[in-house]
Amino acid sequence: MKRTALPFIALTVGVIVFVSISFNFRIVGASPDYSIQRVNHTIQVLYNGYILINDTIEVSGQVSDSFLMGFPHEYGPRILSGKAYDAYDNTSSYSVSLDVPLEGHVGFYGVKIDFSQKTPQAFTVQFLLSNDLLTQNPSNVTVFALDFPAFPSLTQSAAVCNASVVLPEGTQYLAGTVNQFIYSTENLAAFTYNASSVIFMVSDAKLIQVFDITQLNREITVNEFGGISSSDSYYLVNKGPKTVSLIDVVLPPNASDLSAQDQFGRKMNTPTPIYTSPNWYEINLTLPMEIGRNTTFTVSYGLPSEVYFEALKQANTFAVNMTLFQNLGYYVDQVTVDFVLPEGARLVSYTDTPAGDLYGIGKGVFQETVTVGRQGVFSLNSFTVSIAYEYDPLWLAFRPTMWVWALAIVGCAVAMIWQRSKAPIGIAVPATVSKIQPEFIKSFVDKYEEKMKIVFEIDSLETRVQKGRIPRRRYKVQRKTLEMRLSTLSRSLTEVKERMRSVGGHYADLMRQLEVAETELSDVEANVKSIEDRHGRGEVSLEAYRKLSGDYQRKKEKAEATINGILLRLREEIR
Repeated sequence: MKRTALPFIALTVGVIVFVSISFNFRIVGASPDYSIQRVNHTIQVLYNGYILINDTIEVSGQVSDSFLMGFPHEYGPRILSGKAYDAYDNTSSYSVSLDVPLEGHVGFYGVKIDFSQKTPQAFTVQFLLSNDLLTQNPSNVTVFALDFPAFPSLTQSAAVCNASVVLPEGTQYLAGTVNQFIYSTENLAAFTYNASSVIFMVSDAKLIQVFDITQLNREITVNEFGGISSSDSYYLVNKGPKTVSLIDVVLPPNASDLSAQDQFGRKMNTPTPIYTSPNWYEINLTLPMEIGRNTTFTVSYGLPSEVYFEALKQANTFAVNMTLFQNLGYYVDQVTVDFVLPEGARLVSYTDTPAGDLYGIGKGVFQETVTVGRQGVFSLNSFTVSIAYEYDPLWLAFRPTMWVWALAIVGCAVAMIWQRSKAPIGIAVPATVSKIQPEFIKSFVDKYEEKMKIVFEIDSLETRVQKGRIPRRRYKVQRKTLEMRLSTLSRSLTEVKERMRSVGGHYADLMRQLEVAETELSDVEANVKSIEDRHGRGEVSLEAYRKLSGDYQRKKEKAEATINGILLRLREEIR
């Protein structure tokens, strides 16, 4: 019995010794070979209320393959994106992983920066946070309260941490857990857990406005002579406690011949430049955006060919080179840029820097379109697009030739009819069209616009719940309320449509066009859902999915333009 026990005891002691030695080696190996000398921590409030946090970290010694840092866990759901790059060379970027464990410490939202390719001595990490952290005072809309992490949560102490809250010029400090907008500390402890707030007052309420830009569609058209025209369509949702009537937008440098239209195609006041901020323009909305409501508008402008257009050395080959969304002082959920080439042009090459994975090529009968997409765009996400295409100058005569042929055919037909002897043709006199009251038309237009707004709100609500910006329970309540309003409006509109159709004349024709456009929209929505489901199951490739999504988006915009045109015609009749 003793002989059997002795080997077992010896084996147990050996395992314990081996584990102890291994553990000691692991602890020694885990000790960092670097120290943090300085951290510059800035918190900037963007124009539409989103928060940009910038941490520049200087280290001495050798950083391992990765660097861990974080925030108090309450900020995790509000972090939209993160990026890192060398502080002395912003072209050297590093991969950033969000929501990772912070060395086993609970209560933190961890972030890992990958340094496996290159180890810097100073690097910058930037985070974009939701505008849910900014609250505007309803009784005094120039006063805001900002919730933010006063210091980063690092895995070891930092010798010095300088911090600042960046706000518009003339902003006044009122109160907060920090004493002023600029503050600092020495020997910042590891795993600092600091959730702070500051209350401030801006000199003008329009300097910061809390709203979402859910979508920005830019269409850049290049004509056969190299001339460039562009238009930006904005889709906004007001999240603040006040009605918004003025919106600032950023346009490309050297934009000219500016004009603006509202969601119904009506001309608005010409955008006016804001001289204190280059390339910023003020838009005066004809229909102010009420609290919790949405709106759309379009800004059209021209761009100089000598800046963006180039004739290449190869015969009949041209290029368009643009850096998009520079100095964009606000955040956009989704950006789509369509480059429309001249009729007859053929795409040769396409590149974007930094490279993105959302682009596609649309081919019409005579024209090609290159579509570029990006998620989550602001000033730090600007990118350069280069497009080369071939264009034969003979296409310049295409349209005139077609017109000549068309006129010749029409002329021959008229001559043949003229020569034929016919009995006098009776002219049918249309029956008298019933009168319709302007108040009735106005009621119909108002109800239809209300229906469009509710549909937009439902789509926006769906997007927000998918991104985790609102609780699921509140989403269900709000969606049910909106659907009930939509059902009531739809029933009322059906009755009004029948009455207008019975009047006859162009009212019946407008109702027919409206129903065709509505059917097109319903088909597009069903097709989009189908293609998303099939892509999720792996039945459709990524390239095919992007192409089909782009086609459906263009069909949707065309149908919406038809509906807006019909509503505009009806509203013009009652003026």
